[in-house]
Amino acid sequence: MSTEVDIAIVGGGAAGLTAAIFAAETLAGRIEGGKLPLVVLDGAKSLGAKILISGGGRCNVTHAVVRSQDFHGSQPIIRHILAAFSEQAACRWFASLGVELKREETGKLFPVTDKARTVLDALLHRCRELGIVLLTQHRVMDVQPSQADGVLGEQRFIIAHSQGTLLARRVILATGGRSLPKTGSDGGGWDLARRLGHTITETFPALVPLVLEPSMFHAELSGLSQIVELTTVVEGKVIDRRTGSALWTHFGVSGPVVMDSSRFWRKATAACLPVELRANFCVGEDFPDVAQWILRRAAEKPKQSLAKALSQRVPERFATALCRWCGCDPFSSIAQLPQEQRRNLVHGLTGLRLPVLRDRGWNYAEVTAGGVPLAEIDFRTMASRTVPGLYIIGEMLDCDGRIGGFNFQWAWATGYAAGRAAGASLAGC
Repeated sequence: MSTEVDIAIVGGGAAGLTAAIFAAETLAGRIEGGKLPLVVLDGAKSLGAKILISGGGRCNVTHAVVRSQDFHGSQPIIRHILAAFSEQAACRWFASLGVELKREETGKLFPVTDKARTVLDALLHRCRELGIVLLTQHRVMDVQPSQADGVLGEQRFIIAHSQGTLLARRVILATGGRSLPKTGSDGGGWDLARRLGHTITETFPALVPLVLEPSMFHAELSGLSQIVELTTVVEGKVIDRRTGSALWTHFGVSGPVVMDSSRFWRKATAACLPVELRANFCVGEDFPDVAQWILRRAAEKPKQSLAKALSQRVPERFATALCRWCGCDPFSSIAQLPQEQRRNLVHGLTGLRLPVLRDRGWNYAEVTAGGVPLAEIDFRTMASRTVPGLYIIGEMLDCDGRIGGFNFQWAWATGYAAGRAAGASLAGC
């Protein structure tokens, strides 16, 4: 292979492969003498590891409805990027690649095969059809601009990688963030971007399970899921409230609603701000509502045990554990519940403070918060406003979505914009 290429994509994940495909399709048939080479460089032994493990091995490709509000970051910029390649466009694109999607009740879209391998194989097959060179075990250590033959306007990039060097007319950085480092994401791309003149906002794990203090009763409920309303309170002010499924685990709590809420807890702790996570297990009801319900239940079935009575509202295993946590005997009759214990129990049902010790870290985070500021990128092309010929996409950017296929949609959308723009810039479009 020649040591000079037209477009080098650094990173062979969802965003990088998408960018490669759209760049190659844009270039096809527009350059005299045939297609010029496009290269994807990745340090891993195989491409797309994060695609394969996502969604429990099924790959949540996108969501039925995607809005800018589903993401954290500069809303106007995010809105423009998503509009250029919507969830409907993503569905049509995958259909053209031979990947049929199905919608689940939650709005999540998965391949009908329920196999993430279907998605990855389709992307890799299209890359090979287009003649894109896929180079694994080629970790990129540095990218630097260089004038070619001293001619202004003909800038090249010198790319130093673990197997040598190459020259590229355009570079697309798609190395991902730091989440799930076992897939090859270690944040190294930010060092490349920083050396090229970009700034990096503070990064931290997002969509990550939370570890609770050992004194909590979570371990005895491991495997139990519940619909709860989680409220994040920072410095005494409510900054987030959302409802969804929570999962008790041996280490603490997980599940979609916890993963989505974790970002706010993590950001507050990083700033050394006092933060609390409170859970309402009687969604849609407050303290007076639940207190009245218990009194009515005591009047209707005075001999019923407290745990059995509460099992009408919450799982009995949880009811038993919560009663003990609140200082109540779960097997005593509901009519014998003292007023003070009843108050403690209602507080536990409608506003239980979860004693979060820490998040579970990068190894379990599904996405990275922070990165290259969106203001440093042209939202129409994903081109760097600092370095001509450079594009930055995907998880490297300071944008992260909630759980449910939104972060993959961000990868497809940013890859689409950068690939088409990089290709067009060389094809004279």
